[in-house]
Amino acid sequence: MTEENVTPQEEPVEEIPTEETTEAQPVEDPVEESPKEKPVGDAPAGDITSDDKLWAALGYPIPLIAIIALILEDKKERAFIRFHAIQSLAFNIVLWVLIVLLSIPTIGCVSILWLITLWPAYDSYKGNYTEIPVVTNFIKKQGWV
Repeated sequence: MTEENVTPQEEPVEEIPTEETTEAQPVEDPVEESPKEKPVGDAPAGDITSDDKLWAALGYPIPLIAIIALILEDKKERAFIRFHAIQSLAFNIVLWVLIVLLSIPTIGCVSILWLITLWPAYDSYKGNYTEIPVVTNFIKKQGWV
């Protein structure tokens, strides 16, 4: 017999990917988007919790609560609390200036004006964005809310 140069035919081998042969796929890290501030008055009612209402309401008669709300990170990020905290501080500054100015001629009888803070406190506890005519317009124009 004659020997022919016969090359054995190779069968195609299916490659099974292993850890070494697989290329690393870039993993996308979910980028947390910063919470967008909602325009005043456009927050849905479901976003406002009872805790938000309480912090907002207590900020009017007790301005120290409003300051604390603006210092705490988790409270500062809540649009409802932030709006009422800033507004209550501005409202209290205006109110106490009026009380001091009017107390001089009336010998201190005007300090009862402090009771005015109960109206926006009650309204904010109902979940409303209370608009105090001059104060709300001022803080909106300043860009504070």
